[in-house]
Amino acid sequence: MNYTSIGDLAQHFQTRRQTIQVKTELQRLSQELSTGRKTSIATKTTGDFSPIVGLERAINAIRAFETPRAETNLLAQTMQTALAGVQQHSDDLSSGLLTAGNSRNPVMINAAAVDGETRFRAVISLFNTQVADRYSFSGAATDRQALADPGLILTELNLAITGLTTATDVETAVDAWFDTPGGGYDTLAYTGAAVAISTIRVSESDAVDLGITAADAEVRASIKGFAIAALVSQGALSADLDERAALTLRAGEIILSAQGAVSEMRARIGSAEARMGEVTLASQAELFSLELARTDIVQADPYETATRLEAVRAQLDTVFTITARLSQLSLTEYLR
Repeated sequence: MNYTSIGDLAQHFQTRRQTIQVKTELQRLSQELSTGRKTSIATKTTGDFSPIVGLERAINAIRAFETPRAETNLLAQTMQTALAGVQQHSDDLSSGLLTAGNSRNPVMINAAAVDGETRFRAVISLFNTQVADRYSFSGAATDRQALADPGLILTELNLAITGLTTATDVETAVDAWFDTPGGGYDTLAYTGAAVAISTIRVSESDAVDLGITAADAEVRASIKGFAIAALVSQGALSADLDERAALTLRAGEIILSAQGAVSEMRARIGSAEARMGEVTLASQAELFSLELARTDIVQADPYETATRLEAVRAQLDTVFTITARLSQLSLTEYLR
């Protein structure tokens, strides 16, 4: 009978190789169990990486719009808040101006006019609202405020109405200052860009328009009534109570009629916000589906991994036991 055997050194190297293999497998399974990801995606995809590459590209494309969408949403919310503040000032002031103008009471007129000047400054501040180092109503020039200092605006308006003696003349002069192309409002009051910000892309196929600036006619209309009330506060037509009362009344009427313009601007922003909400929900749903598909490829099954890990651990124990037994098979040990 023929016997085949290997020497002690060869046996040592064979045992060592088996031990290293089992330890490597044990380390791999331990890593998969702790991270929840397969160490070799090639095994799952049979060497074809195109599915995982396509999923990663689609996921990154969706996530690329998360920051622009969040910034755009913040800008829209800021503009809505500012316009809501303008609307609140309009509601609070218009009734007081109308009441004071109709009463022809100098004390009531003065009180309403002073309130008007205070609110005029507040409205200018609202249109100069800044968020994340960007001015909301400055158009493409988001690095500078939309409107000049309210004191400077009133100074120029006072110059424009110098020498006028009737409420109608004052209103006409203020209209011209605000509405004439290239007039006082364009050259001095509005300090933003001549063009609005471009439409903002919030997904690969969707864009929203937040191109409202303080140069728009709606904004001019909303400011004009406050400016007239502020002029009354600063002494416009102070020599004629009837004309002063008539101008106060017109200021209230202009503010009241401009409410529609403010509501229109808020509606435009609201439409953009609604569209962004729809896009966000759709993107989140698509992202969830893509990540689920990717997980199915790269994720290691925890139960299967734990079972295999226990089997390999037992295998390693067996290797150690056999190694210990073989180490005792020497002539010296046998002679004992």
